[in-house]
Amino acid sequence: MLFSDVASHLKLQYFGEDLEIDSMNELDLSSPSQLTFAVHKKYASKLLSSRAKAYLITDTLVEFLPKDSSYIVCDDVSISMAYATKLFYKKPIEPQLPQAVVGKNSYIDTMAKVENGVIIGSNVTVMAGAYIGTNTVINDNTIIYPNVTVYRDCIIGRDCIIHAGTVVGGDGFGFSHTKEGEHIKIYQNGNVIIEDSVEIGANCAIDRAVFNSTIIRKGTKIDNFIHIAHNCDIGEHCIFVAQTGVGGSTKLGRNCVVSGQSAFSDHIDIAPFSTFTARSGVTKSILESGGVYSGYPLMNHRDWKRLQARIGKLQE
Repeated sequence: MLFSDVASHLKLQYFGEDLEIDSMNELDLSSPSQLTFAVHKKYASKLLSSRAKAYLITDTLVEFLPKDSSYIVCDDVSISMAYATKLFYKKPIEPQLPQAVVGKNSYIDTMAKVENGVIIGSNVTVMAGAYIGTNTVINDNTIIYPNVTVYRDCIIGRDCIIHAGTVVGGDGFGFSHTKEGEHIKIYQNGNVIIEDSVEIGANCAIDRAVFNSTIIRKGTKIDNFIHIAHNCDIGEHCIFVAQTGVGGSTKLGRNCVVSGQSAFSDHIDIAPFSTFTARSGVTKSILESGGVYSGYPLMNHRDWKRLQARIGKLQE
């Protein structure tokens, strides 16, 4: 796609060379062939070091663009970005792709649906009612239980277990909001990567990323009714207990333990070996490893126990 096609779709003027664009990405991660964007002046320093050649940008940031950049000046970059993501959205089904490849000793139930372009390894089990979307990869020895849905382009590692009713790769909840109160969809063009030896319980939702990958790293165990939002990165060997939700772009280090009905805000970082007791409300990053936390607002578990003891005395 040409940069001029993007400008035409947005009904805006472009400046600079008419480049070939193959996808979109975040400012930090963009390559010369990708379209990226910057909303606030706080990104000025990142612009100076960006590898991208094509930008959606405000007029106040034009001076910070790398030399020989092509750009479109937008009144509202967030809205323009949302509209632009639709241009790179892949069709859910591509029947022209080659038929699925299935490895030795794998069992695919006759009531499962496997789309074209799928690659399934050896000793994989896919049970009745499961749906495996276009270009998905499922590696050796993995078990997919009934009525699991895996959207297109997702990658599932070796020795994984995904229980009934779980959805892997559904759209993340992403919208830009107009001044008139409309909600403009940001098309989720990334995928989900589930590494080796991950187990995911029943009726979970692991959302695909906006541009790159939502990642569940190796050895992590996820209970029933868990929501992992788009762009999250869940570290190795974490444990999640039922009814927990993790907001978009949040990162957890390895071996975190998250007890039931806990919630994490978006865009925060959690240090490795952190433990959260039931119904913890995590709204800020945690940078020190090995802590145990409770409550909302979140606090050190020992402080939380003392507080509960005092509250109990007030009720006497």
